Amino acid sequence: MKVDWPRNDYSRVPFRLHHDEDIYALEMERIFRGPTWNYLCLEAEIPTPHDFRTTWVGDTPVIVSRDKEGSVHAFVNRCSHRGAMIVRELKGNAERLVCLYHRWCYSNAGELTGLPFRQGLRGEGGMPKDFDMKAVSPRRLRVQTLNGVVFGTFSGETEPLDQYLGEFGTGMVKRFFHKPVKILGYSRQRIHGNWKLYAENLRDTYHASLLHEFFVTYGVDRATQKGGVKMDGRHRHNMNHAYAGSDSQEEALEAYADTAARLDRMRLRDTKLLQFTNEYPDGMNLAAPVFFPNALLIQINNSIGTRQIRPKGVDAHEVFQTLFCYEDDDEAMVRHRLLSANLVGPAGFVSMEDGEAIEAVQRATRSARDAHAVIEMGGRGPVKDETHRVTQPPLRGLWSSWAELMGVEAPGGIR
Repeated sequence: MKVDWPRNDYSRVPFRLHHDEDIYALEMERIFRGPTWNYLCLEAEIPTPHDFRTTWVGDTPVIVSRDKEGSVHAFVNRCSHRGAMIVRELKGNAERLVCLYHRWCYSNAGELTGLPFRQGLRGEGGMPKDFDMKAVSPRRLRVQTLNGVVFGTFSGETEPLDQYLGEFGTGMVKRFFHKPVKILGYSRQRIHGNWKLYAENLRDTYHASLLHEFFVTYGVDRATQKGGVKMDGRHRHNMNHAYAGSDSQEEALEAYADTAARLDRMRLRDTKLLQFTNEYPDGMNLAAPVFFPNALLIQINNSIGTRQIRPKGVDAHEVFQTLFCYEDDDEAMVRHRLLSANLVGPAGFVSMEDGEAIEAVQRATRSARDAHAVIEMGGRGPVKDETHRVTQPPLRGLWSSWAELMGVEAPGGIR
């Protein structure tokens, strides 16, 4: 595979990278099944022995489960016999995991432990005498957890999780999961666009207060607020963050005067949705650390959760969101978190807009594979952190990391 990068700082990205079937297939192998740590689930979703949770790594279905001793395992959710999905439920508890097709049976550690008529019937048929069940058991992932967040990798070459996330990444996981959590629920959003468009969107602070008028109008997230972007040393992972109440209405009105923002034309009768109780020492009301290739931790006011990117072919992906609270939250805080969650999800005030924008890009660039995206907001050259958010270096950092894993770095590429 060859990619002609117009500039070595990844400020020009070919649109064809979102439409090429061969590139998509290579991404699944070199990125999702390559030397990366993929977010799988939360330990709070599998708290007891024999609990299981189904998930995805790229386009590979995966089961995460606890064995009877409580150890966490992850393995491909594909029967060794004919390839059917072993478990189709989102989550559950079972001492044995049994494929519905021919009733082949697996342990919570992913080992094939039995199959009907292995010895045949009345002396006829059956499997060969030297059939080795262990040899054909589903492929397993290496698993590591950090503060209750479960990550997995298919590669034996992936560095330890703390090194992969770096000081920045591990710090953000510990910020969100500094005490036990309880699951509140799930949502799914299918977007008809390449998965990398969503990965870009999560790193694109420039769009947030322009596309999401609700954020600007009611002061949840404005470019005029104090904030910035932070990245790990390799620019794989990124965080957009902001502080509510750090700007004035006058500053916002001046900055957004030429946009369609309704700062001086709309008010909410019920403002409970906008209420924010500061619960972290850093005081941020918006924190969105993104971990390459498939995960986001998200705090918007007091709504907290994870999002997982699940590619569904070259032109579609699913965003799977897990909402949680802290175990010591009182009833009022739980209700407030659930109310705040109306900002996000498939029908949220802002998430619908992200999906629509991504689909608009996918449709419009299908016939423009020789054209390029222009990613120069914040300047060209080396990728660096910023103390403001009218900037896009994290997008160029994403493409630099992507190109390295795919073996298509620009000659003399800037990292």
